[in-house]
Amino acid sequence: MPVTFDPSRPLKISPSILSADFARLGEEVRAIEEQGCDWVHVDVMDGHYVPNITIGPDVVAALRPHCQTVMDVHLMISPADPYLEAFANAGSDIITVHAEAGAHLDRSLQYIRSLGCKAGVALNPSTPESTIQYVLDKVDLVLVMTVNPGFGGQKFIESQVQKMANIRKMIGDRPIWLEIDGGVTPDTAPACRAAGVDAMVAGSAVFKGGTPEHYGRNIAAIKAACG
Repeated sequence: MPVTFDPSRPLKISPSILSADFARLGEEVRAIEEQGCDWVHVDVMDGHYVPNITIGPDVVAALRPHCQTVMDVHLMISPADPYLEAFANAGSDIITVHAEAGAHLDRSLQYIRSLGCKAGVALNPSTPESTIQYVLDKVDLVLVMTVNPGFGGQKFIESQVQKMANIRKMIGDRPIWLEIDGGVTPDTAPACRAAGVDAMVAGSAVFKGGTPEHYGRNIAAIKAACG
């Protein structure tokens, strides 16, 4: 499903399946969609770029029939370029790479778009926003990491709120989504929304409770907190 620019920019909630029940991933994806999520966030980790290993393109392909919304795929892997085609072929709508995950970010972003996907770039907490200054015209989404990548359930890093605001100014009138990932809860989300964020990844905060009814209430609580 293509991601199109909406001038009103309603807030998108993209639950991270990293916090789902891995034994029932298809059911979990269907459940969060039925309960009002906007995108489905897939965290791909390689045990090299980050200290954890999760899933690969075969799992994305297996989940694609269960996902009727946007498949928001976040590659925490290095190098990323050799795997971009596989994740595109698996059914990704958005593919996000980290600015440090390859030698030529500009080339990586062009390649993602050439594969028919929207191109995202992720910035770690220590990565300055100036890193993406010269590639903004090749970007469809900027992901600000509000925790250090690699594990779910971490505490939100407050210093990243100013980075979000700075990036929103850099984006200007470009149709670029500004997304955050890490420690998102009804308590931390409002400041991010005020800084110009229009997509939020939430794992533990959405999947806590373990039932579809809980997922729906949790998604609604984050949106309600943001007004």
